[in-house]
Amino acid sequence: MVTLAEIAELVGAPAATATCELVKVSSIEAATPGSLVFATDAATLRAALNSAAGAILTRAELVSASDRRLLPVADPRYAFALSARLLRLRDPVLVEAVHKNSALKIHPTAVLGPGVELGRGTSIGPHTVLGDGVVLGDECMILANVTIYSGTVIGDRVTIQAGAVIGATGFGYARNSATGEYLGFPQQGTLTIGNDVEIGANTTIDRGALGETRIGAGTKIDNLVHIAHNCVLGRNVIIAAQTGISGSSIIEDGAILGGQVGLGEHAHVGPGVILGGGAGVLSHKKVRGPGQVFWGRPARPLKQYLRDLARLSRL
Repeated sequence: MVTLAEIAELVGAPAATATCELVKVSSIEAATPGSLVFATDAATLRAALNSAAGAILTRAELVSASDRRLLPVADPRYAFALSARLLRLRDPVLVEAVHKNSALKIHPTAVLGPGVELGRGTSIGPHTVLGDGVVLGDECMILANVTIYSGTVIGDRVTIQAGAVIGATGFGYARNSATGEYLGFPQQGTLTIGNDVEIGANTTIDRGALGETRIGAGTKIDNLVHIAHNCVLGRNVIIAAQTGISGSSIIEDGAILGGQVGLGEHAHVGPGVILGGGAGVLSHKKVRGPGQVFWGRPARPLKQYLRDLARLSRL
């Protein structure tokens, strides 16, 4: 439970005069007196004002009428997400767990190996397995059927959705040129995941072979993504579903990868680069240019890609 004044302080809104207590975020249609909602345009704001919502986040320029429930902010959607996180942390069940058991909430079917370390407020879902010595920070949410292998260190406020496999051994082999036989290359490195990372359902991230795989703080990874061994991802990277990243690739801060993007081994995506859906970066190749959009296989600047399509259609 959170007071309206606490929400106002969190999101940088003017001090609230109402004294209501909020217990959840919701859609406008499902709002109750304990709900926080948001409105980004005039029509949505009218609907919110006519709802039972206890508090409404909206743009300052939309506020023309006096209503004690209104919280004017620069970006209502972002403020709504911030508020939702605070409300989740104030969940009565979690608060009770914090008080009684150092903030841990572990499902009875979860399996924890020796030496596992869990931070305050962290929850472990059903049938999740944490390998020996796994380290998780504060306020992490690990959902059902997640497997986290030994050698993995996870920061604070990390969310891992159901079915993800974190820190598995990578796909690396040495080939005998005489016989054609493949022999497994040692996969004994580590995986480090920074603060505020979110990892989607059934996503897999491999540990380093001899070194480290690293996922930077604030990165958001969708469902069904694969990140191979020794990859390094910067801060606030966005990766959409069904993307595959081969070993030893680098993705720098703020890059955005659309759905079904493919990166060959040792590929390098520069800071702020946007790769459109289905784009491919060949092994040992680099794409650079903050804010520049690349498309196609192999990936090339969007204007060039569209010109190539036009030429092809005229053949």
